[in-house]
Amino acid sequence: MTVYNRERYLSAAIESVLAQTRRDFELLIWDDGSTDGSVEIARHYEKQDKRLKVIVAPHTGRGQALFHAIAQTTGQYLGIVDSDDLLAPTTLAETAHLLDQQPEIGMVYTDYLVIDEKGTVLGLGKRCKIPYSSMGLLVDFMTFHFRLIRREVYELVGGVNPEFRAAQDYDLCLRLSEVTKIAHLKKPLYYYRTHQNNISHLLQLEQIQFTEMAIKMALQRRGLSEQLVLEVEVQAQYRLRPLTSAARNT
Repeated sequence: MTVYNRERYLSAAIESVLAQTRRDFELLIWDDGSTDGSVEIARHYEKQDKRLKVIVAPHTGRGQALFHAIAQTTGQYLGIVDSDDLLAPTTLAETAHLLDQQPEIGMVYTDYLVIDEKGTVLGLGKRCKIPYSSMGLLVDFMTFHFRLIRREVYELVGGVNPEFRAAQDYDLCLRLSEVTKIAHLKKPLYYYRTHQNNISHLLQLEQIQFTEMAIKMALQRRGLSEQLVLEVEVQAQYRLRPLTSAARNT
């Protein structure tokens, strides 16, 4: 779990991991230079549970943070939980069981529910309805959440690309899809929180640029760059929302 200024949601994220029914795991929290109370919150849980380890580092961005955080872990399987999201209690048990039983599968991903800032469930994520295929992944990021990955396969593809300032998980999934079988566990075992400080909102243009880069690199690896041309269409969306009382008084 990488963290950058997530004090509002961090406790809930940590507690959802510690509440897993499968107990044999390690939770590494890599703080990427937070300036709020995130470190203090993480340290509080570290004192209570020996499975949790906190590393505090200078701010480098999520790509670098993920790369270095995963390098500090030792488990046979690895998964990434965003510091504003939640796991269902049986997420690790169910995904690890699938990998335990089917050694030919290198990654399993689950369905997810969208929640708001208060944790209210808004519905099943739209990507859950997209059937998985390695070719389909070139244009639809259906392997969105949650993913449990065999470490040996992760290392085979070189892991997270630390140079990606956004879309790191998409780039990783594209590379994994080229070397291993991927399974879809059709259960909503992850809670994806949507709010105004989501990375996808704050770094939207950067997200688009690095997604485009990931697809073009995948086309080259697959020998398809001379057969297929990527076209990117960006649509602006405008929304109106009520002002809070505090905002009206400023």
